[in-house]
Amino acid sequence: MTLVTGGGTQHVREPLLRHLVGAILRRARLRQGRTLQEVASAARMSTAYLSEVERGRKEASSEVLAAVCTALGIRLVDLVAQAHDALAASVEQQVRVLTSVPAGSSPVLPTSARHVRSATTSDTVTLAA
Repeated sequence: MTLVTGGGTQHVREPLLRHLVGAILRRARLRQGRTLQEVASAARMSTAYLSEVERGRKEASSEVLAAVCTALGIRLVDLVAQAHDALAASVEQQVRVLTSVPAGSSPVLPTSARHVRSATTSDTVTLAA
């Protein structure tokens, strides 16, 4: 993602979705006090593969994610919502530390640019995809 500010263009590195999803699955498993082996067996996959998914080293298919969610007793939609929230929070945090577009200025923007108002400040930033 590229952030266009009054002072120029800055690139913001977003976290990979597989890292976010893996961390969410691991937290859910640990909260339940379950082992990798227990959840992998319930999801009908190898312990090694589930470990790779949890560490964000493998990009799991929707079928694999659904199986792990079922094994953990969570809904796939809730996993996706938590990943969305984590990604949004990460981007918001990165955007907050960058210079916002000063009021009244109009930088030259690509057609895919969009304005976003910070949830924590009154700053408006322009994101260019």
